[in-house]
Amino acid sequence: MPENKRDYYEVLGVDKSVNDDDLKKAYRKAAKKYHPDLHPGDAEAEKSFKEVNEAYEVLSDKEKRARYDQFGHAGVDPNFGAGQGGGFGGFGGFGDFGDLGDIFGSIFGGGFSGGRRQSPNAPRRGNDASSAVNISFEEAAKGCKKTVKVTKIDNCPDCGGSGSAAGSNVKTCPVCHGSGQVSTVQRTPFGQMQTQSVCHNCNGSGKIIDNPCRKCAGKGRIRHTVEREVEIPAGIDDGQVISVRGGGDAGVNGGPSGDLRISVNVRPHPIFERVGYDVFCEIPITFTQAALGAEIVVPTLEGKVKFTIHEGTQPGDEFKLRGKGIQRLNYSGKGDQYVKIIVEVPKDLSKSQKEKLRDFDTATDDKNYKKRKGFLDKVKDFFND
Repeated sequence: MPENKRDYYEVLGVDKSVNDDDLKKAYRKAAKKYHPDLHPGDAEAEKSFKEVNEAYEVLSDKEKRARYDQFGHAGVDPNFGAGQGGGFGGFGGFGDFGDLGDIFGSIFGGGFSGGRRQSPNAPRRGNDASSAVNISFEEAAKGCKKTVKVTKIDNCPDCGGSGSAAGSNVKTCPVCHGSGQVSTVQRTPFGQMQTQSVCHNCNGSGKIIDNPCRKCAGKGRIRHTVEREVEIPAGIDDGQVISVRGGGDAGVNGGPSGDLRISVNVRPHPIFERVGYDVFCEIPITFTQAALGAEIVVPTLEGKVKFTIHEGTQPGDEFKLRGKGIQRLNYSGKGDQYVKIIVEVPKDLSKSQKEKLRDFDTATDDKNYKKRKGFLDKVKDFFND
């Protein structure tokens, strides 16, 4: 069990009662803090970034989170019994005790006889790898291709994953006969009990390598960083994760590779804001344009469009451009764009401009300001009461 690992909740800076939304916010904050793009060449930042992604991968999955809350890291580590859901199926004929079998097994130095244990030579799926990518608002809306760096484990190219140097053979361990485990009988207060432990001769691999491969030191696997081009689908949102099947660590003994999980960080836009698949923006206009109406130019994700605002437009009025929003992820159709009108009051007026405005104000009356008249009437009625 990886006892040196930090608590996943501590890594993300949240408590165990955190909900999904707050968990996601905490993850995004931590991922951006340690992102390799912001700390080039910083090994500690890269380590923290991987730690953050690993913590979120477990806590964002309800099933994994439940196991982690119950058993800690052992509940989600595939190399530890609880992570595989093992049990003690033949202990004294009492049936399957679930994860308790692995807990007692660790206390007694191996596991009770009859427990389900995976052969060291059986195919096993590789672990998932993680990475992150920063994209612009427009790239998220329209989709794009990006190259990401992925640190993963692959089979050694020199020995093909065998761990043995070219021309050498891998032998079956003569002590455990390839099982990776040895059985011993112990006397306990309950009588004699047969336990299993990792074979000391092959360290649980079931194999003996006389002439190890120099590149991987006999492990058959190497950790390296590779670049991979990935397709970012149109409509992706900030904080979402793209899964690339088979892009993670190579499987063991011919097992399938894990997946690559890419966290997407979308940079904010200076004009647009996104809500779902809709886009919002504000456009300032002059008092004269609002009073008399005008044709204005509206920026959209597809370019500039002309729009005619009507005479007497009020501050805060909003209009919709249908279908000018963001492409729906994995579906046809787009959201809409909403434009809010901001009437800007002029500043730094000259003496002549101020005089003209006063003349204009004198020329208007209550019929030109219906909202103002209605408000004053309400105030008058209120105080008369």
